[in-house]
Amino acid sequence: MKKRKWSNYLWVVELLYLCLGLFNILFAWLGMLFFTIPLLVAVFGGSKAYCNRYCGRGQLLGILGEKLKLSRNTPPPKFLRSRWFRYGFLAFFMVMFGRMLFATYQVFTGAPLSQTVTLLWTFKLPWQWADVSLAAPWAAQFAFGFFSVMLTSTVLGIATMVLFRPRSWCVYCPMGTMTQGICAQRNRKKANLYGRTGQKNCGASETAGQ
Repeated sequence: MKKRKWSNYLWVVELLYLCLGLFNILFAWLGMLFFTIPLLVAVFGGSKAYCNRYCGRGQLLGILGEKLKLSRNTPPPKFLRSRWFRYGFLAFFMVMFGRMLFATYQVFTGAPLSQTVTLLWTFKLPWQWADVSLAAPWAAQFAFGFFSVMLTSTVLGIATMVLFRPRSWCVYCPMGTMTQGICAQRNRKKANLYGRTGQKNCGASETAGQ
């Protein structure tokens, strides 16, 4: 029997993160680790090791889809893999992230705190029970916005998990698109320097949508 590693249980971290945000929205700041670690691995390691091995969300979707049989397990539509869709979704994601930062700045300069989590960039969910007493209003506003991003991407991941393959989210995940672009550029420079292609471990993190 194959021995399981600690990295096989990172799905617990993803689940715990989502649960903690229900009780204290300030835990949403921890989600910045899910943003910075993949980028650092891509920049300094030139690979998508985080996406392929250490992504708790990918593991969670795999468990829901494969072990619990919640996925239809059909190939995702080709447009999800297309360059225009992946980079278009990344651009949209960055615009929404920018709006979140602007809302944080507005609260920093005196605007009232909005204690809502916005799901799918449209539906505002009241979140008054979440404790915000331990931080400045702008820090709480960032937490509400960031948790909105994380919850929305989780919902999209679950939806595509149910409709297609378990980890179909990985095909168009904005972080995956960014890290893929970074490691491809990094390896391209290495190829020019050493005269080789250097494309190892730089593709989409799928077993997922295959």
